[in-house]
Amino acid sequence: MANIAPSLSPLDITHAPEGGEIGAVQSGWQLAFREFAKNKLAVAGMAILLFYVLFCFAGPLFYHGNTVNSDLLNTNLPPGSGFPLGTTDQGFDELGLLMKGGQAALEVGFAAAFIGIVIGMLWGAVAGLAGGIVDSAMMRVVDIFLSIPFLFIVLIVAVRYGASVLGLSLIIGFVSAARTAGSGRWRLINRHLIPNALGVIIVNVTFNVADAILAVAALGFLGFGLNYPTQDWGDMLSKGVSYMQDGYWWLVYPVGASIVLVVMACNLIGDALRDSLDVRLRRR
Repeated sequence: MANIAPSLSPLDITHAPEGGEIGAVQSGWQLAFREFAKNKLAVAGMAILLFYVLFCFAGPLFYHGNTVNSDLLNTNLPPGSGFPLGTTDQGFDELGLLMKGGQAALEVGFAAAFIGIVIGMLWGAVAGLAGGIVDSAMMRVVDIFLSIPFLFIVLIVAVRYGASVLGLSLIIGFVSAARTAGSGRWRLINRHLIPNALGVIIVNVTFNVADAILAVAALGFLGFGLNYPTQDWGDMLSKGVSYMQDGYWWLVYPVGASIVLVVMACNLIGDALRDSLDVRLRRR
Protein backbone atom coordinates (compact mmCIF):
# COMPACT_ATOMS: atom_id res chain seq x y z
CA MET A 1 0.00 0.00 0.00
CA ALA A 2 1.39 3.35 -1.00
CA ASN A 3 1.89 5.87 1.78
CA ILE A 4 0.33 9.19 1.03
CA ALA A 5 2.06 12.04 2.91
CA PRO A 6 -0.34 14.74 4.15
CA SER A 7 0.12 18.13 2.68
CA LEU A 8 1.61 20.73 5.01
CA SER A 9 1.08 24.44 4.84
CA PRO A 10 4.09 26.72 5.35
CA LEU A 11 2.72 27.72 8.77
CA ASP A 12 2.92 24.10 9.99
CA ILE A 13 6.67 23.88 9.37
CA THR A 14 8.55 24.21 12.66
CA HIS A 15 11.96 23.01 11.53
CA ALA A 16 14.16 24.11 8.68
CA PRO A 17 15.81 21.29 6.66
CA GLU A 18 19.24 21.99 8.05
CA GLY A 19 18.91 25.06 10.25
CA GLY A 20 17.10 23.66 13.32
CA GLU A 21 14.02 25.20 14.88
CA ILE A 22 12.60 28.43 13.54
CA GLY A 23 11.70 30.85 16.35
CA ALA A 24 8.82 33.23 16.28
CA VAL A 25 9.57 36.63 14.81
CA GLN A 26 9.90 39.22 17.57
CA SER A 27 9.90 42.98 17.35
CA GLY A 28 12.88 44.95 18.61
CA TRP A 29 11.03 46.04 21.74
CA GLN A 30 9.89 42.49 22.51
CA LEU A 31 13.48 41.35 22.22
CA ALA A 32 14.64 44.17 24.50
CA PHE A 33 12.00 43.33 27.12
CA ARG A 34 12.96 39.66 27.05
CA GLU A 35 16.63 40.49 27.56
CA PHE A 36 15.78 42.91 30.38
CA ALA A 37 13.59 40.34 32.15
CA LYS A 38 16.44 37.81 32.03
CA ASN A 39 18.69 40.19 33.96
CA LYS A 40 18.25 39.28 37.63
CA LEU A 41 19.96 42.43 38.88
CA ALA A 42 17.62 44.56 36.78
CA VAL A 43 14.57 42.77 38.17
CA ALA A 44 15.92 43.27 41.69
CA GLY A 45 16.46 46.97 40.92
CA MET A 46 12.89 47.32 39.68
CA ALA A 47 11.59 45.61 42.83
CA ILE A 48 13.62 47.94 45.08
CA LEU A 49 12.50 51.06 43.23
CA LEU A 50 8.86 49.97 43.24
CA PHE A 51 9.08 49.22 46.96
CA TYR A 52 10.35 52.71 47.75
CA VAL A 53 7.77 54.38 45.53
CA LEU A 54 4.99 52.53 47.37
CA PHE A 55 6.70 53.03 50.74
CA CYS A 56 7.08 56.79 50.31
CA PHE A 57 3.79 57.65 48.61
CA ALA A 58 1.37 54.99 49.85
CA GLY A 59 2.97 54.47 53.27
CA PRO A 60 1.77 57.79 54.79
CA LEU A 61 -1.80 56.79 53.98
CA PHE A 62 -1.52 53.95 56.47
CA TYR A 63 1.13 55.17 58.91
CA HIS A 64 0.57 58.59 60.45
CA GLY A 65 3.77 59.51 62.24
CA ASN A 66 4.44 62.94 63.71
CA THR A 67 6.68 64.83 61.28
CA VAL A 68 5.67 68.44 61.93
CA ASN A 69 5.06 69.19 65.61
CA SER A 70 7.88 68.98 68.15
CA ASP A 71 7.31 66.46 70.95
CA LEU A 72 9.85 67.07 73.70
CA LEU A 73 8.53 64.17 75.76
CA ASN A 74 9.57 61.67 73.08
CA THR A 75 12.98 62.82 71.90
CA ASN A 76 15.75 60.51 70.70
CA LEU A 77 13.80 57.36 71.48
CA PRO A 78 15.23 54.11 70.04
CA PRO A 79 13.08 51.93 67.78
CA GLY A 80 10.32 50.32 69.78
CA SER A 81 6.63 50.22 70.44
CA GLY A 82 4.87 53.18 68.85
CA PHE A 83 8.01 54.30 67.02
CA PRO A 84 9.29 51.55 64.68
CA LEU A 85 12.38 53.58 63.72
CA GLY A 86 12.65 55.73 66.84
CA THR A 87 12.42 59.51 67.09
CA THR A 88 14.63 62.54 66.44
CA ASP A 89 15.96 65.18 68.82
CA GLN A 90 12.70 67.11 68.33
CA GLY A 91 10.45 64.12 68.85
CA PHE A 92 9.65 63.62 65.17
CA ASP A 93 8.81 60.09 64.10
CA GLU A 94 11.78 58.80 62.09
CA LEU A 95 9.72 56.37 60.01
CA GLY A 96 7.31 59.13 59.04
CA LEU A 97 10.23 61.39 58.13
CA LEU A 98 11.76 58.63 56.04
CA MET A 99 8.56 58.42 54.01
CA LYS A 100 8.19 62.19 53.63
CA GLY A 101 11.86 62.65 52.81
CA GLY A 102 11.64 59.91 50.21
CA GLN A 103 8.71 61.64 48.57
CA ALA A 104 10.76 64.80 48.09
CA ALA A 105 13.83 62.87 46.84
CA LEU A 106 11.86 60.81 44.33
CA GLU A 107 9.77 63.77 43.14
CA VAL A 108 12.89 65.82 42.47
CA GLY A 109 14.63 62.84 40.89
CA PHE A 110 11.93 61.98 38.39
CA ALA A 111 10.94 65.59 37.66
CA ALA A 112 14.54 66.67 37.09
CA ALA A 113 15.17 63.67 34.83
CA PHE A 114 12.08 64.48 32.76
CA ILE A 115 12.97 68.16 32.45
CA GLY A 116 16.56 67.37 31.56
CA ILE A 117 15.65 64.80 28.93
CA VAL A 118 13.02 66.99 27.23
CA ILE A 119 15.18 70.12 27.09
CA GLY A 120 18.36 68.26 26.18
CA MET A 121 16.58 66.26 23.50
CA LEU A 122 15.09 69.33 21.85
CA TRP A 123 18.33 71.33 22.16
CA GLY A 124 20.40 68.57 20.61
CA ALA A 125 17.88 67.95 17.83
CA VAL A 126 17.71 71.64 16.86
CA ALA A 127 21.50 71.95 16.92
CA GLY A 128 21.97 68.85 14.81
CA LEU A 129 19.34 69.76 12.26
CA ALA A 130 20.44 73.38 11.93
CA GLY A 131 24.12 72.59 11.61
CA GLY A 132 26.77 75.16 10.79
CA ILE A 133 27.15 78.23 12.97
CA VAL A 134 23.95 77.52 14.91
CA ASP A 135 25.15 74.03 15.80
CA SER A 136 28.57 75.33 16.88
CA ALA A 137 27.09 78.11 19.02
CA MET A 138 24.58 75.85 20.74
CA MET A 139 27.20 73.21 21.46
CA ARG A 140 29.54 75.80 22.95
CA VAL A 141 26.79 76.63 25.44
CA VAL A 142 26.60 72.94 26.29
CA ASP A 143 30.38 72.80 26.70
CA ILE A 144 30.24 75.67 29.20
CA PHE A 145 27.72 73.80 31.35
CA LEU A 146 29.69 70.57 31.10
CA SER A 147 32.92 72.29 32.15
CA ILE A 148 31.46 73.46 35.47
CA PRO A 149 31.02 70.85 38.25
CA PHE A 150 27.43 69.69 38.45
CA LEU A 151 27.02 70.15 42.21
CA PHE A 152 28.69 73.57 42.10
CA ILE A 153 26.03 74.97 39.76
CA VAL A 154 23.16 73.44 41.70
CA LEU A 155 24.55 74.69 45.01
CA ILE A 156 24.97 78.28 43.82
CA VAL A 157 21.51 78.54 42.30
CA ALA A 158 19.87 76.81 45.27
CA VAL A 159 21.51 79.24 47.71
CA ARG A 160 20.66 82.26 45.57
CA TYR A 161 17.02 81.45 44.84
CA GLY A 162 16.14 79.07 47.67
CA ALA A 163 15.38 75.36 47.65
CA SER A 164 12.02 73.76 46.99
CA VAL A 165 10.92 70.57 45.28
CA LEU A 166 9.99 72.44 42.09
CA GLY A 167 13.04 74.70 42.24
CA LEU A 168 15.53 71.87 42.70
CA SER A 169 13.80 69.89 39.95
CA LEU A 170 14.23 72.78 37.52
CA ILE A 171 17.82 73.49 38.54
CA ILE A 172 18.99 69.89 38.32
CA GLY A 173 16.90 69.32 35.20
CA PHE A 174 18.53 72.22 33.32
CA VAL A 175 22.01 71.04 34.25
CA SER A 176 21.16 67.48 33.20
CA ALA A 177 19.87 68.82 29.88
CA ALA A 178 23.41 69.86 28.94
CA ARG A 179 24.61 66.28 29.34
CA THR A 180 21.78 64.93 27.22
CA ALA A 181 22.30 67.50 24.48
CA GLY A 182 26.04 66.98 24.37
CA SER A 183 26.16 63.19 24.45
CA GLY A 184 23.26 62.05 22.34
CA ARG A 185 22.46 64.62 19.69
CA TRP A 186 23.70 62.50 16.76
CA ARG A 187 21.24 59.81 17.76
CA LEU A 188 18.42 62.33 17.86
CA ILE A 189 18.87 63.29 14.22
CA ASN A 190 19.59 59.81 12.91
CA ARG A 191 17.01 58.48 10.46
CA HIS A 192 13.72 59.08 12.31
CA LEU A 193 14.80 61.69 14.86
CA ILE A 194 12.92 61.28 18.17
CA PRO A 195 11.50 57.73 17.67
CA ASN A 196 14.92 56.36 16.84
CA ALA A 197 16.39 57.92 19.97
CA LEU A 198 13.74 56.55 22.31
CA GLY A 199 16.01 53.83 23.64
CA VAL A 200 18.77 56.31 24.49
CA ILE A 201 16.23 58.60 26.16
CA ILE A 202 14.87 55.81 28.37
CA VAL A 203 18.36 54.80 29.50
CA ASN A 204 19.32 58.41 30.26
CA VAL A 205 16.20 58.89 32.38
CA THR A 206 17.22 56.17 34.84
CA PHE A 207 20.74 57.54 35.27
CA ASN A 208 19.47 61.12 35.57
CA VAL A 209 17.07 60.06 38.33
CA ALA A 210 19.97 58.58 40.29
CA ASP A 211 22.11 61.70 39.74
CA ALA A 212 19.28 63.99 40.84
CA ILE A 213 18.60 62.02 44.02
CA LEU A 214 22.29 62.13 44.91
CA ALA A 215 22.41 65.87 44.20
CA VAL A 216 19.43 66.56 46.45
CA ALA A 217 20.93 64.39 49.19
CA ALA A 218 24.26 66.22 48.87
CA LEU A 219 22.58 69.64 49.11
CA GLY A 220 20.62 68.55 52.16
CA PHE A 221 23.70 67.09 53.81
CA LEU A 222 25.56 70.37 53.29
CA GLY A 223 22.68 72.28 54.85
CA PHE A 224 21.27 73.83 51.66
CA GLY A 225 18.41 71.41 51.09
CA LEU A 226 14.67 71.83 51.31
CA ASN A 227 13.12 74.18 53.83
CA TYR A 228 11.10 73.08 56.87
CA PRO A 229 8.55 71.51 57.07
CA THR A 230 9.63 69.78 53.86
CA GLN A 231 12.65 67.56 54.36
CA ASP A 232 14.60 65.18 52.18
CA TRP A 233 16.90 62.28 52.92
CA GLY A 234 19.98 64.50 52.79
CA ASP A 235 18.60 66.75 55.54
CA MET A 236 17.84 63.73 57.71
CA LEU A 237 21.29 62.25 57.15
CA SER A 238 23.01 65.54 58.00
CA LYS A 239 21.14 65.86 61.30
CA GLY A 240 21.58 62.20 62.18
CA VAL A 241 25.35 62.13 61.69
CA SER A 242 25.84 64.63 64.53
CA TYR A 243 24.28 62.10 66.93
CA MET A 244 26.30 59.07 65.86
CA GLN A 245 28.71 59.53 68.77
CA ASP A 246 25.73 59.19 71.10
CA GLY A 247 24.77 55.85 69.60
CA TYR A 248 21.63 57.05 67.84
CA TRP A 249 22.20 54.76 64.86
CA TRP A 250 18.52 54.82 63.82
CA LEU A 251 18.94 58.41 62.69
CA VAL A 252 21.61 57.45 60.12
CA TYR A 253 21.45 53.84 58.95
CA PRO A 254 17.84 53.64 57.65
CA VAL A 255 18.05 56.87 55.64
CA GLY A 256 21.59 56.12 54.46
CA ALA A 257 20.54 52.66 53.30
CA SER A 258 17.53 54.15 51.51
CA ILE A 259 19.70 56.56 49.50
CA VAL A 260 22.14 53.79 48.57
CA LEU A 261 19.41 51.32 47.60
CA VAL A 262 17.40 53.73 45.45
CA VAL A 263 20.46 55.05 43.61
CA MET A 264 21.78 51.50 43.14
CA ALA A 265 18.38 50.36 41.84
CA CYS A 266 18.29 53.17 39.25
CA ASN A 267 21.82 52.33 38.09
CA LEU A 268 21.04 48.61 37.83
CA ILE A 269 17.94 49.39 35.76
CA GLY A 270 19.89 51.80 33.57
CA ASP A 271 22.69 49.30 32.92
CA ALA A 272 20.19 46.57 32.04
CA LEU A 273 18.19 48.85 29.76
CA ARG A 274 21.35 49.90 27.94
CA ASP A 275 22.35 46.28 27.39
CA SER A 276 18.89 45.13 26.32
CA LEU A 277 18.35 48.05 23.96
CA ASP A 278 21.77 47.45 22.39
CA VAL A 279 20.53 43.94 21.63
CA ARG A 280 17.37 45.40 20.10
CA LEU A 281 19.40 47.75 17.88
CA ARG A 282 21.78 44.99 16.80
CA ARG A 283 18.90 42.72 15.78
CA ARG A 284 16.91 45.36 13.88
